[in-house]
Amino acid sequence: MKKWLKITLGIVALLLVIVTMAYAYRSQMTAEMESPEIIIRIDGEPLIMKEEIEEFLRTKQLFYPKMKFEQINFEQIETELKSMSEIQEVKVYAQIGNKWVVDIRQRKPIVRIFNKFGETYYIDALGSIVESNVYHTSRALVASGNISDKATIKTLDSIINNDSLKTIHSLDDIYRISNYVCNDPFLTAQVSQVYLREDGDFVLIPQIGDHIIVFGTADSDEEVNSKFRKLITFYKEGIGFEGWNKYSEINLKYRDQIVCKKK
Repeated sequence: MKKWLKITLGIVALLLVIVTMAYAYRSQMTAEMESPEIIIRIDGEPLIMKEEIEEFLRTKQLFYPKMKFEQINFEQIETELKSMSEIQEVKVYAQIGNKWVVDIRQRKPIVRIFNKFGETYYIDALGSIVESNVYHTSRALVASGNISDKATIKTLDSIINNDSLKTIHSLDDIYRISNYVCNDPFLTAQVSQVYLREDGDFVLIPQIGDHIIVFGTADSDEEVNSKFRKLITFYKEGIGFEGWNKYSEINLKYRDQIVCKKK
């Protein structure tokens, strides 16, 4: 008799747990959700604000006041937010009760492009194109001159992995130069602008010193690394003895040497 009583009590307890869980689940599904907690993780300056994310969700009808949990499509929200060029990663998840979170990692621009058509946009640290926002600007290396690439290119992979495209695009070369500069504290402080001349040579404009740096081409990481190592060595071991304003031009185009023009 006691055995059957224990079994009955166990079944009743199990049913109570199931009913409670079902009620809790249903209550969660029909709960009116609060506005999301928006977290934007930034390495640098902001390119997008929380208010803009909220407006984006409302415009796309992804969230509105008194929306129920079961009506929110977390996967769709992630997909739509990832379409924004400023956003690198996004995670959307629910919390206990009627709270939920939109967790965003913003892209980090390393160079701002001004092409020959008057358009401007950024390239981020991963080689993706970030559209320019009239309300937010990011301090970054500037690249200008005979740049024909438009912002319709979404990522540099399409250029780097296609030999025919390399001959008509310059963004992959600009990225190589900018990425090296931004990862070297000395060059970050010294180089302010990259200019692409009509002849295809890149010219660097320094912060300190009344001269230009003729960089030449930037067809590979090896070429870029070699030229910058030469430049850093010259700045630290050569120009210090000659003076920062003695030369009008420092030319890095030639292998294993630097050619300087005096004023």
